Amino acid sequence: MSFLCIIYLMKKLDVKQFNLPKKSGVYFFKKGKDILYIGKATSLKDRVSSYFASDLIHTRGSRIVDMVSIADNISFEETDSVLEALILEANLIKRYEPKYNIKEKDNKSYNFVCITDEDEPKVVIERGRTLKFSDDKYQNIYGPFPSQDKLQVALRIIRKIFPFKTNKTSGRMYEQIGLDPESKDLKRNIRNIKLFFSGKKKGLVLKLEKEMMRMAKDLKFEEAGELKRQIYALNHINDISLISDDVRNEDTFRIESYDIAHMSGKNSVGVMTVMENGQVKKSEYKKFILRDTKRGDDVGGLREILTRRLKHSEWSKANLIVIDGGKGQINEAKRIIKNIPIVSVLKDEKHKPKYILGNIDLTKKYRKEILIVNNEAHRFAIQFFRKRQRKSMI
Repeated sequence: MSFLCIIYLMKKLDVKQFNLPKKSGVYFFKKGKDILYIGKATSLKDRVSSYFASDLIHTRGSRIVDMVSIADNISFEETDSVLEALILEANLIKRYEPKYNIKEKDNKSYNFVCITDEDEPKVVIERGRTLKFSDDKYQNIYGPFPSQDKLQVALRIIRKIFPFKTNKTSGRMYEQIGLDPESKDLKRNIRNIKLFFSGKKKGLVLKLEKEMMRMAKDLKFEEAGELKRQIYALNHINDISLISDDVRNEDTFRIESYDIAHMSGKNSVGVMTVMENGQVKKSEYKKFILRDTKRGDDVGGLREILTRRLKHSEWSKANLIVIDGGKGQINEAKRIIKNIPIVSVLKDEKHKPKYILGNIDLTKKYRKEILIVNNEAHRFAIQFFRKRQRKSMI
């Protein structure tokens, strides 16, 4: 099917007829009764409308364009917060396994929240590629969640409401700030977290309200006060840090930089670093272990990284791409990525920036940012490579 034909089919499905609200929630692209794709949104109207933009194939890739061209219906479910939309999305993907969410039903690239089966349970994040679903060390597993960064933020929000233990935090300091609860409180909080991750917030609030009234009746005012705080927090979830990219400021300028590190082709890795409006965003840095590239093939390594990056439609779209290398690298990058400007930083024999290839206006305007994000990519790549190398020597 030609690209023009796909655009025509997309426009036949008029998004206005679905009366999408500017509220958080989950949306469904359907073909008849079959669910093709499930996504979450800060603003359902803005997010779904973005699927009908003329640059869809460049921002989301051919797979999503194919999905939109097939769909003949859209439905949605509102939530009270973005956090609840994140959890609802995961539960629905697990239930329906939509074709365009889970490629060949492979969960390896996704993230899961796991509650350990211990006397004092912990809440941890596991990657699909390392998680054994039959492992009896977990009493509950929730997911899949596409974005680890957003999941980590979500757990920080939940932990402020219902403190829990993790693999990384324990001890007196965490007890003092209320994040490492005693056994009795921990077990109660774990029960509440299970309800929340099962999408049962309304039932959870009703349960807490009944407990609060019982505590007040028994003159246990301190316990009743804590329950009141939890109820208020659940009804007024502060999830500004989870606001998704569908409502990002149109003035946001995002630069992504890519670099590769290896030693004679061994332990080859690649990275992506990010700057937005002149500020580095380390929470959005990404690591890539090169698997499909011949040893020492830097152009092939760049091709693999960029191709894998384009598969992540949930990541923000870049306004400028920065790579390391000469004409071979920049030509390969331009072949893979369309409609996004690409510049390349050439280095001297001491690996110091020599000059920048690419759009002259952009290189002048963003020279400082280009050099910073490129330097960050080099530093991050070397750091990741050394870590991989140490592991291979053990």
